[in-house]
Amino acid sequence: MLDPKLLRDNPAELIRRLNTRGDDFTQSIEALVVLDVQRRETQTEFNRTQATSNQIGKQVGELVRKGASADGPEVQALRQQGNDLKASLAMLQEKDRDLEEKFKIELLKLPNLPNPSVTVGKDENENLEVAVWGELPTFDFEIQDHYDIGLRLGLFNFERATRVAQSRFVTLIGDGAALERALISFMLDRHRNHGYIEVMPPYLVNSASLTGTGQLPKFAEDGFKCADDDLWLIPTAEVPVTNLYRDEILKASELPIRHCAFTPCFRREAGSYGRDTRGLIRLHQFHKVEMVKFCRPEDSEAEHQSLVADAADILQQLELPYRVLELCTGDMGFAAARCYDLEVWLPAQNRYREISSCSNCGDFQARSANLRFKEADKKGTEYLHTLNGSGLAVGRTFAAILENYQNADGSVTVPKVLRSYLGKEQIT
Repeated sequence: MLDPKLLRDNPAELIRRLNTRGDDFTQSIEALVVLDVQRRETQTEFNRTQATSNQIGKQVGELVRKGASADGPEVQALRQQGNDLKASLAMLQEKDRDLEEKFKIELLKLPNLPNPSVTVGKDENENLEVAVWGELPTFDFEIQDHYDIGLRLGLFNFERATRVAQSRFVTLIGDGAALERALISFMLDRHRNHGYIEVMPPYLVNSASLTGTGQLPKFAEDGFKCADDDLWLIPTAEVPVTNLYRDEILKASELPIRHCAFTPCFRREAGSYGRDTRGLIRLHQFHKVEMVKFCRPEDSEAEHQSLVADAADILQQLELPYRVLELCTGDMGFAAARCYDLEVWLPAQNRYREISSCSNCGDFQARSANLRFKEADKKGTEYLHTLNGSGLAVGRTFAAILENYQNADGSVTVPKVLRSYLGKEQIT
């Protein structure tokens, strides 16, 4: 959630900066400004009416103390006036609650404000390549994509998964299941060695949690909601992990807090039908290891850079070629103020594909989730900064290994760092 003060201080500047994301937020912000004015006018009227009501109460008491009859016309007239004011106060209070709710709902629909350092651009074509790592593999045989490799080696089955669920689900089998588990364990172990505290959160969350991280109300159609409960399947571990501290005031001495978590992730992928329908790239259920950080505002840039480095470390350990992109304003996610994408090389597609998105959300999520911290020597509290990044998307890492490590005889070489987890050097 954006700071409401931005609407009052300089709405024109807010419109200008938000519009660099590619949509026109002019009407939305103008409507919010009107709601904010109405809300403050209502609060002013409430305070004025409350003061008048209090004054009448004092007048009644003063008259009675001076000997006026409690049933006399002067006292009764004042009491009637007081009752009328109480009725007005109730109406104003209800109006204020209604305006506050409307204001909050509309404010929650606005994305985060891009950091001033972010390049202004329309779409992914204007992202900046900031790093490239690893040599692209060469093959002296006709390569296959991960889908054909996995089917041939019996690593997964899509038809049976569709029978059990529907399309865009997969069942991992034998060495396929073992490779997925090996990747998860390796990623978690690596992040723990870098100082992250592992958590295993709930896979179902309430609406308040999704609102806290920015998925609701804007992206409700992308989620899977339970029919009989206020519970949703998580789209990413970012949601439950960030909300572990919702409505808390943390001690500044506790910061930064760094968590890693493995969870399944569930997404409808609304609007993406027909894209990446073959293989592991875009599924309704997939596995991911997530990194989430909570820190002081002044530390968030350094924590962001280390977050990117920790995601990149996984790819380097697996010896998978990748590149790092700094996203432009038009390609950033809803909650991000600044974002880097890591893209792994997929030989069969002859292109890099996203495998991690590392976002600095500033205080955007903290305002929605009421995440604050307090310095020991200060009276007030501050909103902390939240950051998150995939470390990594497991299915896409699985696909990248199959394609980059495929051999002429049809086998797949197991990356060195996974051999102790998998118990073998080749998948045949």
